Amino acid sequence: MKNQDQEIAQKMSGAQLLLKSLQKHDVELVFGYPGGAVLPLYDALYDAEIPNILTRHEQGAVHAAEGYAKATGKPGVVIVTSGPGATNVVTGIADAMGDSVPLIVITGQVATPGIGKDAFQEADILGITLPITKHNYQVRDVEELEKTIDEAFHIATTGRKGPVVIDLPKDISIIEGTYTQRTKPVNLISYQPTTNPSQLQITRLMEQLKKAKKPIVLAGAGITAANAAKELQEFVERYKLPTVTTLLGLGTLPADCPYFLGMGGMHGSYASNMALAECDLLINIGSRFDDRLATCPSQFATGAVIAHIDIDPAEIGKIIPTDIPIVGDAKNALEKLLAFEPFEVDSQAWQELCIERKQKYPFKYDRENKDEIKPQRVIEKIGEITKGQSFVSTDVGQHQMWVAQYYPFNFPNQLITSGGLGTMGFGIPAGIGAQFAYRDRPVIVFVGDGGFQMTNQEFAILNENGLNVKFVLINNGSLGMVRQWQERFHNERRSSSVFDGQPDFIKLAEAYGIDAVRIMNPATVDSELEAAFAKEGPMLIEVIVSNSEHVTPMVPAGVPNDQMIGVE
Repeated sequence: MKNQDQEIAQKMSGAQLLLKSLQKHDVELVFGYPGGAVLPLYDALYDAEIPNILTRHEQGAVHAAEGYAKATGKPGVVIVTSGPGATNVVTGIADAMGDSVPLIVITGQVATPGIGKDAFQEADILGITLPITKHNYQVRDVEELEKTIDEAFHIATTGRKGPVVIDLPKDISIIEGTYTQRTKPVNLISYQPTTNPSQLQITRLMEQLKKAKKPIVLAGAGITAANAAKELQEFVERYKLPTVTTLLGLGTLPADCPYFLGMGGMHGSYASNMALAECDLLINIGSRFDDRLATCPSQFATGAVIAHIDIDPAEIGKIIPTDIPIVGDAKNALEKLLAFEPFEVDSQAWQELCIERKQKYPFKYDRENKDEIKPQRVIEKIGEITKGQSFVSTDVGQHQMWVAQYYPFNFPNQLITSGGLGTMGFGIPAGIGAQFAYRDRPVIVFVGDGGFQMTNQEFAILNENGLNVKFVLINNGSLGMVRQWQERFHNERRSSSVFDGQPDFIKLAEAYGIDAVRIMNPATVDSELEAAFAKEGPMLIEVIVSNSEHVTPMVPAGVPNDQMIGVE
């Protein structure tokens, strides 16, 4: 008797087989850019039900796929050609690896007889991407293609999520193969991520919590990846635990949660950094203790018992010595923590101190200065206009940190930003990718004038696809964060950080058929922002701000968290 796979076996080209396999994994769309090595694949796309979003650069395609993946939790899919097409997505792949973003990146390759012979537009994409992917493949047999795609989706979306590259030689996409619609679950002997945390270690953590006088929770992107925000909030509120988030953890607790102290680390809040420095129990859930949070590992939370819950065992103990290591999925871990009979934690004095610090030392800027527009006020006002309910994409730099400080994040997946790699040019295409994911939801992109000039060609996608994204260009005429470091740590020598000449960004937007407005008057900034956000359709809102503003507070690199600059 034939099995199910044999009964539905169909003969088709490798390109058609690949697209069928993508449909099996519920892929709604792909982002890509055609070229010689993927022409058979794009020819098959012409008849496929999966639309290709034609970006204007391969970097735009991979960042848009990241934005889609960060907003939805589902893998973003990219198709690019060989050689320069493949190398142009390397930055986005590395960015996704750093932030644990599930991506499937399909790169064209020269035909198999030409591989390794320096053929036209050949690049060793397997060698190039080996250190920046969870796994990569080169398909040499069309009959292995469906199995390869199934494995790629499994690897990208399980355990610690991340990017997978599939390198597809041109002849493999032409040769006829067999599509079986494989139904067997993927089982890779060498890849068996632990998702169920040890009950013994969970019990140890809860016993430690019973004894703690100054406990805190540190929430990272692993909460969002595990879809565990609801469980996190229940755990925090049950035991009244002051909570700090990483940059990528913003939104895992709503901004108005009474136990939320803000983002910690280099540009975190005073309350958060003091809590990190003085706690006696630190429960890290889904954060990897990166150097922007643990700015001086040898002096980080020195008086605390460290409990670290992470899906990736390699992260536990890598930066900060860990007393209670818990390998597993954050949602599973929180469910086990919540299964304990509730008890009182004797930490009221600590709770009150943390809340007092949050109230006494909020993020501050000079509100009395009426001569220039303050970027902090721009972000604060947009938070008020949108009631903290928009998806927010940012580029990288000062504006990114001000957004983290002043926009009220209220739900997981809300902030779409480049954390680990800090990739300029990320914001515009990532915001566009998020809008493709949620056509009916508002999306705001905050971008600086430096990053804006890296990927603004993706404006061409907006009207072409009927998208409604508001782009807020914080224009300070400089690479703001670079300039800030030069002014603080390099004797104010502004070496190549100030733009001597810039294009007219309004005219540039209008060239793409995008409505645009420039805001320059400090007296009318609030009303002009309200008017801009009242309009339908995509829009560029350029705001001219001071070129001397600094992001504060700041923990200098290599300095303990409690030694902040700019706290008053």
